[in-house]
Amino acid sequence: MNDQIHSEGSDHEHGALGDAEYAEFMELAAQEGFDPEEVEGAIGQAGAGHVPLPVLAVVGRPNVGKSTLVNRIIGRREAVVQDKPGVTRDRVSYEAEWAGRRFKVVDTGGWEQDVLGLDASVAAQAEYAIETADAVVFVVDATVGATDTDEAVVKLLRRAGKPVVLCANKVDGQSGEADATSLWSLGLGEPYPVSSLHGRGTGDMLDAVLEALPEAPAQTFGTALGGPRRIALIGRPNVGKSSLLNKVAGEDRVVVNALAGTTRDPVDELIQLGGITWKFIDTAGIRRRVHLQEGADYYASLRTAAAVEKAEVAVILIDASESISVQDQRIISMAVDAGRAVVIAFNKWDTLDEERRYYLEREIDTELAQIAWAPRVNVSAVTGRHMEKLVPAIETAIEGWETRVPTGRLNAFLGEIVASHPHPVRGGKQPRILFGTQAGVKPPRFVFFASGFLEHGYRRFVERRLREEFGFEGTPLHIAVRVREKRGRKK
Repeated sequence: MNDQIHSEGSDHEHGALGDAEYAEFMELAAQEGFDPEEVEGAIGQAGAGHVPLPVLAVVGRPNVGKSTLVNRIIGRREAVVQDKPGVTRDRVSYEAEWAGRRFKVVDTGGWEQDVLGLDASVAAQAEYAIETADAVVFVVDATVGATDTDEAVVKLLRRAGKPVVLCANKVDGQSGEADATSLWSLGLGEPYPVSSLHGRGTGDMLDAVLEALPEAPAQTFGTALGGPRRIALIGRPNVGKSSLLNKVAGEDRVVVNALAGTTRDPVDELIQLGGITWKFIDTAGIRRRVHLQEGADYYASLRTAAAVEKAEVAVILIDASESISVQDQRIISMAVDAGRAVVIAFNKWDTLDEERRYYLEREIDTELAQIAWAPRVNVSAVTGRHMEKLVPAIETAIEGWETRVPTGRLNAFLGEIVASHPHPVRGGKQPRILFGTQAGVKPPRFVFFASGFLEHGYRRFVERRLREEFGFEGTPLHIAVRVREKRGRKK
């Protein structure tokens, strides 16, 4: 087990490569005809995977086009868009890239007037989004102009002191430019006229966003990195996360109720187990849909996503007495996409009869095949059954998450793979992996350099062999492939 006190700064400036290993690797790349700058950039990108990305919050009143703008920024239609205010979404944050820089976009849509009144709803949503962001895009409908609600958000932005880019949305042509200039009156600087629907002006706005975002993002959530290992307990409502935390702690630390949704905010608890202090984070259950009237649930899901971001291991609880649902799979995907070590805990195991156990095993084989690498424990948070297996599973996942394969050993392994299981011939060509390196850990990130495009099936095969050879139990693997450019013909 690695030292309890740890630091993200352990990765070298060349990813996870030391100076001597880096020099040897670059020499190998030059021999194979790769451009040194391209190789260095590929290693740097892969090595930066666990560094928290700068966070950009998109805020504004209902129906000004926030979700449409988010889709435009991330380059795909993922945030749900509908021509009415208050449309809810399952996910609230997305990764984006502009001009070679990656950042995270948080969409704060999904609110409208409720029993507390519009002003309170706007304030709660905007304050939380602004608090967790490094910079803010404030979206205003240029065709309507600044409203009293917009003015209220401006006051929040000024109090927060975060950099703000003012987006004058729904400017579809020259005639709308005058509407945009009127927004200078908000006192937030230059309004950028944009049509998020058609893409007009978004490039200039994103250039301004990059100037506002920090190169090295601040750690906006929770405590500074380091200290006890951070374990997030996540899952659907009422699967027993709080009961599990109480059982692990040996006392009632958090409120437990049969009513789903008792936990609203992530609850951090320091717990001594096996002579080691762990920080367990009990989170709100993640629902499939956050209904309009349930604003508190919307914020709870936002905080749960934040808790996963700052955790190192996600213990995903699944109710063994019920069929594995699409929502269970979505929660697993959230943890894997965040690059966290993963442990699957099937709770309420003591309630199963032989028939249910048989069918559950079949469900696991079919529904969870994509994470067959994750340690699995069958527990009962009520009776304490098999709870002693939880910490060893977490330790195994952390070990896999931090595993580093030296470049020399990795390339010897890749050479064996290419020799014994070459890539299938496609179109008369047979691409092959020339060499590779592990550019980072937490999670392990690899960069392979190849002579041609590697099919997805072959990449999966290589990942499976990597796991068989080096372990990596309990951790997702990120594999990037760089293809060698065709060399110019010599005259």
